[in-house]
Amino acid sequence: MAISVVGHSNPDTDSVTASIALAALLNAQGQEAQACMQCAAADLNPESKVVLEKFGLEAPVEISDAAGKDIALVDFSDLAQGPANLADANVVAVVDHHKVGDLTTNNPILFRAEPVGCTGTVLNKMFKEAGVSIPKNVAGGMLAAILSDTVNFKSPTCTEDDKIAVNDLKTVAGVDDTDALFMDMLKAKSSVDGVPAKDLLFRDYKDFDMKGNKVGVGQLELATLDQVADIRADLIKAMEEVKADGRHSVLLMLTDVVKEGTDLVVISDDPALIENAFGGKLESNSMWIDGMMSRKKQTVPNLQKAFGC
Repeated sequence: MAISVVGHSNPDTDSVTASIALAALLNAQGQEAQACMQCAAADLNPESKVVLEKFGLEAPVEISDAAGKDIALVDFSDLAQGPANLADANVVAVVDHHKVGDLTTNNPILFRAEPVGCTGTVLNKMFKEAGVSIPKNVAGGMLAAILSDTVNFKSPTCTEDDKIAVNDLKTVAGVDDTDALFMDMLKAKSSVDGVPAKDLLFRDYKDFDMKGNKVGVGQLELATLDQVADIRADLIKAMEEVKADGRHSVLLMLTDVVKEGTDLVVISDDPALIENAFGGKLESNSMWIDGMMSRKKQTVPNLQKAFGC
């Protein structure tokens, strides 16, 4: 049985390209594997579409049910972020750069999670260690993912390992100007014109279990907050609808990449708890947090502490 390599729901560029890269590595090592994702190719976020087209990469195939399949996870290890019936799958590997989730297995597996800015960085090491050359187009996808996840090295999640990986991968991919590549991705990622508010909320969104409370956190990386000024009310309405579906809180990080901070929009059963988590005061459902760039390192940990996780 072929191994289905899949990233988290609402896949970002790292999730998509990591599934492609790990599948390529496994196949090169004699294990049949296929890159998968939890959406149709047409529903990918604009940034990922640009990356796949630029480097001539085929979109992973859609997977909706993991029951009975051999599965390798990339960029996550939380059951809630996986395809349906993930608990009934045979998980054979995890490659990640987040906290360890609630996944359990009956047998020992390859589990590699490192405190770096991107799964692509971990995979770059794995290719090196295996003595396997990275295909040019796969290297391009991995490169783009690292630039995206580290916000072109501005995110606090960025490490020296990420910078080393970028230097490795840009040579293999034949990319001379990584700043230009990042700006092309940012233009696509921050495009909001004509996009329904709920689609924008889910463009880069994850649910988390905070001591029995379901908390959703989305992020939009923008060149300027002015891009969403006219649709702010629509975004809040979409958040309210999503919250009504059994969530304690829904947060949307409107991250200004140029100013290097986030306008944090909050819909919550307990706004004071969220205020305490970030040491700020909500005004009209939002507060500016200078320097906030990373959901993984700056938003989720504060929420976990506030909820007593």
